Amino acid sequence: MPKAPKTSKAKKIQKKVADRKKNPLFVKEAKNFRIGNDVQPKRDLSRYVRWPRYILLHRQKKILLQRIKVPAAIHQFSKTLDKNQSSKVYALLKKYAPETKTEKKQRLVKAAESKAQNQKTDSKKVTVLKFGLNHVTTLVETKKAKLVLIAYDVDPIELVVWLPQLCRRQEVPFAFVKNKARLGALVHQKTATCVALTDVRKEDQAEFDNLARDLRQHYNENHELLRTIGGGQVGIKSRHQQEAIKKAFELEELKKTSQ
Repeated sequence: MPKAPKTSKAKKIQKKVADRKKNPLFVKEAKNFRIGNDVQPKRDLSRYVRWPRYILLHRQKKILLQRIKVPAAIHQFSKTLDKNQSSKVYALLKKYAPETKTEKKQRLVKAAESKAQNQKTDSKKVTVLKFGLNHVTTLVETKKAKLVLIAYDVDPIELVVWLPQLCRRQEVPFAFVKNKARLGALVHQKTATCVALTDVRKEDQAEFDNLARDLRQHYNENHELLRTIGGGQVGIKSRHQQEAIKKAFELEELKKTSQ
């Protein structure tokens, strides 16, 4: 007698499910996601959110800067210091932060008391960070500035777009850093477009010389910064279109060679 064909395990399970009696109390129905019916499934709602206008403008500006060809003079601002370099620079400049209002008040009170008692006061000039666009410009022009940091997110950019070239001409080391708010925190301000260091103490001289040498190589003597144009990136749809056209050309070339 020929043997009966073996039924697969999946078929056996299906047969068992079919044989199982259906309970009339629990009838299985397809879900209806229309208004007032089943609860909608969880989905990413970021595309449906009405974002505030400042977020929309920020995102549109970012896309525009990627699409439109950006001149080299503006594109160089995106070449900021990396995390290691910026941490070294900020650690050095923190030592030269100007005095706060409370510190100034205490100093003036102390000076007044010593003057009243006919004692000599220490009138030695303290070396601190200089800020303010006009002040920093004057320091660079007179070659009194030894290091200049420029924020990359100044708006409008025309305020500082000429400053890097002035630093190059006056041979003053400079660098672009992220966040004008972080620069402002160094000088107890909300924001700062740029800060300058005019003098360094003896104990920090070796560290400052190394930093100044690195910054000169990265910015002052780096001629590629003024040659590379930014932007010019096409969107994802255009990229797919270009790839499709490229594949079509390749197929045509293959057909011609095969004949």
